[in-house]
Parts: sequence; structure tokens; C-alpha cells
Amino acid sequence: MKRNELIVKFQKELTIRNYSPNTQRAYLSGLQRFLEFYDRNHPDSISGDFLKNYLLFLKEDRHYSYSSLKHALATLRFLYEIVLDQKVNFDFDLKIRKTYPLPEVLSVPEVRSLFEKTLNLKHKTILMTIYACGLRISEAVNLRVSDIDSERMLVRIAQGKGRKDRLVILPANLLIVLRRYCHEYHPEEFLFEGTKGGQYSTRSIQALFRRAVKYAKIRKKVSVHSLRHSFATHLLDQGTDIRYIQELLGHKHLSTTQIYTHISNYNLQKIKSPFDANEFQSLV
Repeated sequence: MKRNELIVKFQKELTIRNYSPNTQRAYLSGLQRFLEFYDRNHPDSISGDFLKNYLLFLKEDRHYSYSSLKHALATLRFLYEIVLDQKVNFDFDLKIRKTYPLPEVLSVPEVRSLFEKTLNLKHKTILMTIYACGLRISEAVNLRVSDIDSERMLVRIAQGKGRKDRLVILPANLLIVLRRYCHEYHPEEFLFEGTKGGQYSTRSIQALFRRAVKYAKIRKKVSVHSLRHSFATHLLDQGTDIRYIQELLGHKHLSTTQIYTHISNYNLQKIKSPFDANEFQSLV
């Protein structure tokens, strides 16, 4: 099977199984990367040792994270078990040990500074919407004007991660900004549209976020997704029940949401250090 034929068949199988457009793009990108690695080899001649060397290459040379390695493994599994229907002496259920780094979170003053340093109304509204609703960047670009329900003060997130719909709160302050933005830009279908129409690109959002971080002189290693992390953490800081936060974020498992309990200062503020005891007062 020629490479072009393989790519077409690969995409067809993804479509038949109703994978989301984002997942299809990610899998196809992973396939292209794999095809570039084995270069002149044919997929039918690949051995299990070769696949191990490929994952080792991704880990040591490309410095892939846990999630990226898991995705590369899933791409290989789909290629050989579904597309090629071929037995390979390789464990596609290979267990990769996960690390648990805490997400980088912006403080409320830092988030405010980001917004203040973003002068373009469209750019500011995009960042505000992501933070105020706790959105993934893909959910923000897929928002449609019709998803904003100002009467019920809700925002409908259609086909989020896992192809699930959910409702999130529409803050009153955000509604004011959205009305001002719509009055100036007149979006037709997507809430955030490019200059030539169609949905705004994720790369453009990432670029405008990096500029805002630079102008706000924030030294933390943050990304657009950090706004979502900050939303969840700030809710916990206010004492919001974690089960409500789980629903707002669209997490399938509560354990995913619980990572924010490790970075929220809500419970930490209730703890008194033994060094604050009266016995030490005279030493400070």
C-alpha cells in the first residue's frame, strides 16, 4: 500500500468511527511523523523493536511528554490494529508511567493584568471568555453566536472533549464585554471569526496570549490553557464545591478535577503553622 493510500485509508477509518475533527487532525499528524521516521521502510515490514526505537526517539530526542507519548502509542495502535489489521510483536497496551506536575496557575491580579495589556477588543474578549467560562482553546474557537444564552445566563459548549455537550455559566461582566464586542465586530456564525470569516484559529489565540504575557511581564511558564487552570483554582479558592467545578470543566472523572485541590489556597489558609504559636512570637 502506497503512503498516500495509507493516509486516505487511515482518515477514512477515523471518520467511520466518528472521531472528532480535532482528534482526526492529531492522529493524522502523528501518522505523518511516524511515516517520516521510518522513511523508506514499508509499514508491513515494521518490527516490534522498530516501534520501541520510535517511541524511544520521541522520548529522548523530541522530549515528548507523557500525554504526547500516550498519543503516539494510540496512533500506532490504530494504524496496526485497525487500518492495517496486522499482528506485530509489540505491546500496544504498553504502560507508560505518568508524572504528576502541578499546572501553572495565574493569580487574579495576573489575569487582570493580562486583560489590561490586551488593547484589541476582539483579543481581550477571547481571553476573557476562555477564563470566565473555563474553556479549552478548541471550545473557544468552536463557539457560535447561538451558543450564548443571555436570558438563562448560560453558554452552551457543543461537542467538547469526548464529544460531549455541556452548559457553563455566563458571568454578567462577560456578557457586557460580549455585547460591546458583537456591536463592533458583528460576528455572523462563529462568535470569534477571522478577518476573512470562519472560525478564529487556535494559533492566533496562542500568539495573542503570548504577547499579553510579555506585556504583562509575567515570568511564569504559562499557556492559553493556564486560563482554564486559573478559572478552576480561583473557584476553589472561593470555596466552590469541587463537584460543580467538575461539571463546569466537563471532566468525566472527579479525580481529574481534584488536581486543583493541590494548588488552591482555600484549605491552606485555614492551616496554622506551628511556627505561628505564641512560644515563637518573641523570636521574630
